[in-house]
Amino acid sequence: MTISPENPLFLVLGIGNLVMSDDGIGVRVIQEIQSRYRLPDNVTVVDGGTLGLDLLAMLENVTNLILVDAVETGGLPGTCVRLSGEELPIALETKVSPHQMGLKDLLAVSELVGHSPREMVLIGVQPGSIEMDTELTPEVEAQLETLLATVLSELRGWGVEITPA
Repeated sequence: MTISPENPLFLVLGIGNLVMSDDGIGVRVIQEIQSRYRLPDNVTVVDGGTLGLDLLAMLENVTNLILVDAVETGGLPGTCVRLSGEELPIALETKVSPHQMGLKDLLAVSELVGHSPREMVLIGVQPGSIEMDTELTPEVEAQLETLLATVLSELRGWGVEITPA
């Protein structure tokens, strides 16, 4: 497939650690998308876990990137945010968990090597806890569908056709 403005390549990347409570929200959103929806071939949905810079090769040729993660908003647990453009580096200044510095580095290095997507959006939620636990806090669990709907809306806004699985 030739990548061009007429033929964009989309990446939806969920970041987080499933054994650190709310830090796993990005991965959980990805799991929901993968189990409930079918997306066109030019859309890749990835559980990025805590890989950080190891994800660099995935950004090659990506035109539009959606990151899903727990984000320090300064708000109450469960507060959802949508950040884009210049807001992203600022949002990643406050580290929520060990992988987040890797995410900031990933975006910086991707720009340096010319793999920076033309559009990037971070869909996130303020965690209530990032302690060792496999369960989400009730406040963040209650936002799972909202985060999912926001990601799908973003994709639709970019012209992606989404069908139920």
